[in-house]
Amino acid sequence: MINTEEQEPVFSDWERIRAVVASVREEAAKVIVGQEDVVDQMLVSLLCRGHCLIVGVPGLAKTLLVGTLGRILGLDFKRIQFTPDLMPPDILGSEILQTAANGSRAFEYVPGPVFTNLLLADEINRTPPKTQAALLEAMQEKQVTVAGKTRTLAEPFVVYAPQNPLEHEGTYPLPEAQLDRFFFQILIKYPDAAQEVEILRRTGGLAMPEPEVLLDAEQVIALQNAVTEIPVPEHVYEAIVRLVQSTRPESASAPDYIRSYLAWGAGPRASQCLLRAARALALLRGQTSVSVEEVREVMRPVLRHRLIPNYNATGEGVSVEDILGRLQESL
Repeated sequence: MINTEEQEPVFSDWERIRAVVASVREEAAKVIVGQEDVVDQMLVSLLCRGHCLIVGVPGLAKTLLVGTLGRILGLDFKRIQFTPDLMPPDILGSEILQTAANGSRAFEYVPGPVFTNLLLADEINRTPPKTQAALLEAMQEKQVTVAGKTRTLAEPFVVYAPQNPLEHEGTYPLPEAQLDRFFFQILIKYPDAAQEVEILRRTGGLAMPEPEVLLDAEQVIALQNAVTEIPVPEHVYEAIVRLVQSTRPESASAPDYIRSYLAWGAGPRASQCLLRAARALALLRGQTSVSVEEVREVMRPVLRHRLIPNYNATGEGVSVEDILGRLQESL
């Protein structure tokens, strides 16, 4: 584990940051085959204190990804399997009547799984809106209120919420206003043939490789704080605003394909997320300032769940990814 006695020099030295990030990627690669871009996006969201929707079909190691990242960073990790009968107390915790040795009785609070650093909210769209709202409140406020008492969640606290894009029966899709609260939407794709062969080699033995613990919660928080210190040139601010403004069909700066295919564009929260994500990516790369290139690379996970196609797009088979591709080329 990295020495914490002189923490500030560790995170003010760009070469040291590069070494730390390279070590994290190396340890993740011991367990996860491929998915380098996904690992980077998860690290960016963690450094930005942002929660993520993870979209991918079953069997693509979504749970393993989050658990591996938690172990490498020295963070507590818990998983909730969302089901239609899951209730808010199952997430937040509840008060239980306990009997003491002397026969007296009193209510005692039993914390729920939300009290952790990394929470995997598996198949969040399989639980009713009441339970979804309970988790989203904890995500937004970083605290929970049970029996009239407010309890603060531990830092860092990040939720990774996988969704299966194939299933629609028995699901409760998140409303657009709640989707907007997620920092990133990350897509996990199938591995290629060579990667799938390597997966078979690694999982065909008696034991899986164990990643090494490199950081701890205190050091992760220090990195999160360092993100806000990355300088941002004025032209990057202008590029972010120009990009987000161009996604709004009613905007004068919107190109024709946006007006033709989008019903709603991204709001100001998208601009804030783009700025934070670009700063975090610059930090992971050991750069001393943000460039437009970082904005270009983080725009897809920031915007893909914030753009709402209209009927023209549906009828002509134009996807959000197609629109993002054109926006990316114009940035």
